Amino acid sequence: LESSLLTQPWASFRFGESSFLAKVCFRDTGYILLISDLSSVWYESADAEAVGQRSKELNKRLTVHVSSFLNHLCSLMCPLLAGQPGATTAFSCHRSPSGLRLHVKSELSGLPFYWDFHCCPAPLDMVSRHLVRPLIQMNLVLQCQVQELISLLLQKDAEIEDYRESGATLSRDRLRTEPFREETFQQNFVAE
Repeated sequence: LESSLLTQPWASFRFGESSFLAKVCFRDTGYILLISDLSSVWYESADAEAVGQRSKELNKRLTVHVSSFLNHLCSLMCPLLAGQPGATTAFSCHRSPSGLRLHVKSELSGLPFYWDFHCCPAPLDMVSRHLVRPLIQMNLVLQCQVQELISLLLQKDAEIEDYRESGATLSRDRLRTEPFREETFQQNFVAE
């Protein structure tokens, strides 16, 4: 499950005043959830047996196969992570020194459905694999793209200057631009 989680994108959502990032992967054999408030990172990994046991504790009136519970949980979490939580679903969370509990309240087959994700602090290697390394790699990629764009702008300015020196004029004066100044751009970027 964790290797499948690597391919899932992070999604941003809010519970009241708190903002979170999360990613989740559901399979018929269980799920794994990774959630962060950018101060802490928590996770829960549950196999089918753990899901079955917790579902019996929380939903005594429901007798549904474990894969149906997992499919229902997926159908509740995916809209939340897409920024469109279901109108009939309520989410809440409680932080404690030992972890984070994400409570879900909904309906399944016309009966109340409850679920608690019991998330504990994520190990450092998991945080590194899913959050730190991808952020650093994306930062490096974006820095390369900025350098390529700066180079392209400088080439375009040189091309425009060559046209001007050979006597070309703009047919529409509103298209005139100032030459790109890399130092000014970098200073403005840092200031912002």
